[in-house]
Amino acid sequence: MTDDAQALIARLIAERWMPRSEPLARRVLVDEAFREDIEQRLAACGLRLLDNPYATHIALGLANAAEEPVLAREGQWLSNNLKLQRDCVALLVVLWSLLILPKRERQVSRRDNTGIQQNDMFGMDKPIPIGADVESSVQESALLADFGKQLGGKMRVNVNLGMLSRHGFIARSKGTAGMIREGPLLDLALDHSVLAPRILDGALAELLAVRAAEKAIEE
Repeated sequence: MTDDAQALIARLIAERWMPRSEPLARRVLVDEAFREDIEQRLAACGLRLLDNPYATHIALGLANAAEEPVLAREGQWLSNNLKLQRDCVALLVVLWSLLILPKRERQVSRRDNTGIQQNDMFGMDKPIPIGADVESSVQESALLADFGKQLGGKMRVNVNLGMLSRHGFIARSKGTAGMIREGPLLDLALDHSVLAPRILDGALAELLAVRAAEKAIEE
């Protein structure tokens, strides 16, 4: 008979992610013994649970000990195990910066997309907001205008957007507006604590500041 831990792992392997709202996902987040069982089983296979309180899904990733056997090939260290080219990885980092960083700022300060902050004395004790109320979006035309030349041009960016969408990093609207939103894996597969300082203090800092100023003027 399939137990709950086996069922959860099997679903995560087959479906690649699971909404936090599902019963098994909620259980792994609140049941310490159940989570420990899950983590032990995953560790035996070189995997780990991907979860953070700011994301809407949970997923699986490589355990630290398994990274070298999987990613170190023929004397070179692969940047990923999805066969994403360098320009696609660069696009992924740009989209993470544009979608996740603003969302995280709102979540930490307990603000939604209206800009209204919970300023009562118990505001910071309230649950971290997740979902559409705090998520950002990027228009494809704006992305091309700001980063298209650096990312290989319109055709290459469109190909890579399709690839990132298929892998679950982003979701693209089918309307004429061409909006890009975060997918189930965008806030899970990239480590905010490692990536955010490098971006905010690095090459993208100036461009992100300009975009933030422009958005503030629009609002």
